[in-house]
Amino acid sequence: MPTLSRWFIKIGMLYFAIGLMMSAALLAQPVMGWSASLQVLRPVYLHFLFIGWVSQVIMGVGYWMFPKQSKDNPRGSERVGWAVFILLNVGMVLRAIGEPAIILAPQAGLGWTLAIASLCLLLAGWGFILNSWGRIKER
Repeated sequence: MPTLSRWFIKIGMLYFAIGLMMSAALLAQPVMGWSASLQVLRPVYLHFLFIGWVSQVIMGVGYWMFPKQSKDNPRGSERVGWAVFILLNVGMVLRAIGEPAIILAPQAGLGWTLAIASLCLLLAGWGFILNSWGRIKER
């Protein structure tokens, strides 16, 4: 398994574990009498599960298992692959900071984090598509 695929999958599993812990805390919040402000984590845990875990694992397995592009360049550009990995995770971290911040402290002016997070996630998605497109072909 390529190193990049291992990183995608391992970090994806980390997002899965953190997302599950957040969802458990959200479910326990009313029962335990914890602050209702904990509910600001609802979009974060959903993004962790669906982008951080599902998308990242799909990208890692896709990078590893899609048909080889050529003997010289079997998986497309490794640089683009790493850029996708970095952009995806920077976007996720910025989203995890920005979403609660704009609700809890709108005067702090952290809305830019969501704009940059969205741009990072968009670029990661397009980078993965462009890097993988040549590998999906007829025999």
